[in-house]
Amino acid sequence: MTRSVLLLALLAAAPAFAQGAPARLPATNDSIFAQLPLPTPNAQRMADGRPGPGYWQNRNDYRIEARLDTVAHEVTGTVRLTYTNNGPEPLSFLWFHLEQNLFAPGSRGSTGAGTRATSTIEAGQGFRIGNVTADGRPVTPVVTDTRMRVDLPTPVAGNGGTVEVTVPYAFLVPGDRTPRMGRMEAAQGTVYALAQWYPRVAVYDDVQGWNTMPYLGSGEFYLGYGDFEFSVTVPATMMVVGTGVVQNPDEVYTRAQRERMETAHRSTSRVRIVEPAEVGTAAASVSRTGTKTWRFKAENVRDVAWGASASFILDGANAAIRQDDGSTNDVLILSAYPREGLSADPAAPGWEEATRYGRAAILNNSRWYPYPYPVAISVATHIGGMEYPMLHFSAVTSRHTDLFAVVDHELGHNWFPMIVGSDERRYAWMDEGFNSFLNVYSQTTFYDEGDDRSLPGFGTAAASRYNTLTYGDSFVQYSSRMGANNRPIMTYPDRVPGQAGGYVLYFKPAAGLRILRDVVLGPDRFDDAFKTYIRRWAYKHPQPADFMRTMEDVSGEDLDWFWREWLYGTDSFDQALAGVSVIDGQAVAAVRNTAQLVFPTTVEFTFTDGSTERATIPVEAWMSGDEAAARLPLNGRTVRSARLDPDGRLPDTNRANDSATM
Repeated sequence: MTRSVLLLALLAAAPAFAQGAPARLPATNDSIFAQLPLPTPNAQRMADGRPGPGYWQNRNDYRIEARLDTVAHEVTGTVRLTYTNNGPEPLSFLWFHLEQNLFAPGSRGSTGAGTRATSTIEAGQGFRIGNVTADGRPVTPVVTDTRMRVDLPTPVAGNGGTVEVTVPYAFLVPGDRTPRMGRMEAAQGTVYALAQWYPRVAVYDDVQGWNTMPYLGSGEFYLGYGDFEFSVTVPATMMVVGTGVVQNPDEVYTRAQRERMETAHRSTSRVRIVEPAEVGTAAASVSRTGTKTWRFKAENVRDVAWGASASFILDGANAAIRQDDGSTNDVLILSAYPREGLSADPAAPGWEEATRYGRAAILNNSRWYPYPYPVAISVATHIGGMEYPMLHFSAVTSRHTDLFAVVDHELGHNWFPMIVGSDERRYAWMDEGFNSFLNVYSQTTFYDEGDDRSLPGFGTAAASRYNTLTYGDSFVQYSSRMGANNRPIMTYPDRVPGQAGGYVLYFKPAAGLRILRDVVLGPDRFDDAFKTYIRRWAYKHPQPADFMRTMEDVSGEDLDWFWREWLYGTDSFDQALAGVSVIDGQAVAAVRNTAQLVFPTTVEFTFTDGSTERATIPVEAWMSGDEAAARLPLNGRTVRSARLDPDGRLPDTNRANDSATM
């Protein structure tokens, strides 16, 4: 059975769980503990979760030249793609994504209820494609909604064959109602957030072949890796930040800006590269007339994006990241924002603190895998938060802990899906959920473990949304609000209704990882397995089974029960402490599963002398039925009471039945 058939079968079964209260499982719980039918291992993807000796992926190297017309709000450009086919078979055509077509009247994404595109549909929007060539020969592309097929005059050979495709293009930049890119009017100049700004070749992989799911607005992106060289020509007064390293600094920065940039490269504190008072003056740009061309280079990335504005204040600092080989990567942290991003309230900092926040995000998240890129950039726009390699666009109105949360979350996406290149269009939980999990620990490190007690918000990490919404009772309350909108985590993001996406794709996966770490495996085994997964699949394309198998391989646990109930179902969890007794010199707590999910169970006994001691019921105890017992030797003590899950880590829907007394 193919992987896609297995997934459809599991998803088809899942909605039944969401229709009211599901029936109790059989006493043997066979359905929970049965082997999970994962795809058959092969030479590409091995049984232990690592890429096999036959693993391959194609390569995309881009050269892009673009120009921004700020009067017409139009980008015109030419993309030259060198496509390397590392697969075993020749390819007679290539597929490209044309995401700007989402905003064209009549697009598929414009017709769905709740789509992110409906408020931005305007005549004239979408890509206008010029004369396409393949290896210099004219070809006629076939455009279908947000996709374009380019038929090649000669098939590109497998095992390393290459073809160069050239695509001239143009599009109108949408306004400030777009959720992932567009433009925002600021007092000192329009802020342009340019993403999905060039035709991008689709992924051809060993699982799906061509990945051509249309862009409907919710499901994000699945892209291949390569090197990029791109240039953008803009009015001379504009500052540009983008994925990668500026290749012509002498032409685009003033001497003072270059000197400040060098200072920022050595400083652990914010350095102003463009001061607020300099914005709009001669000090902010090399020239006040004509245009400037900014040239960038980015290596081994899956995409590039850029922001441009004459209104940008620009800050920078250094984050020194120790790499696996012992070297140090001096990452330049940058923040670009208009004056609307500044806060007048020291207790509620604004974008003047974004560089500090960005630096913390890169340092903290490098605990899982050292940040490999040369820059990390935060750009203030109308966008709530959207990530690209080395750069994100986030809301200019964000302040205080909300600003840290969005900077940390969007820069955290550099790990998932920028380094670990999962398929966001199908499995958003493998980037949004994983990244939300990372945010828990980054926020704790920043707000609770630093030595600067003057930091606004110091000591409040437990109250952050990533901490509260992925833990215990708060997560249960969040879950209870989903109702009929609940969906299995494995649901494709475009099929998740309304605001349920935050729960299904972000917080429930993150909560599951916390349970797996804190309750099932323990921090040491979990961290080892999770880091191994990142290293195995860095700059590659993992599938869900690759993650599951790696976690089991490194931790040594059979976790099929966990994947089945947490990823493929919508069931609830409740355990009841049926009673406490003394039998043969032991304190005994009788525990009963009263709902559908199972987890290892911790029971804390309290004795009359005030002491406490804990016992654990392993998950295997639930293989044979819905009742089990925890036991502890009395050793001369008298037991007074007991309670379940004393640290409140599990998503127990009824705490009232979690304790009992003698």
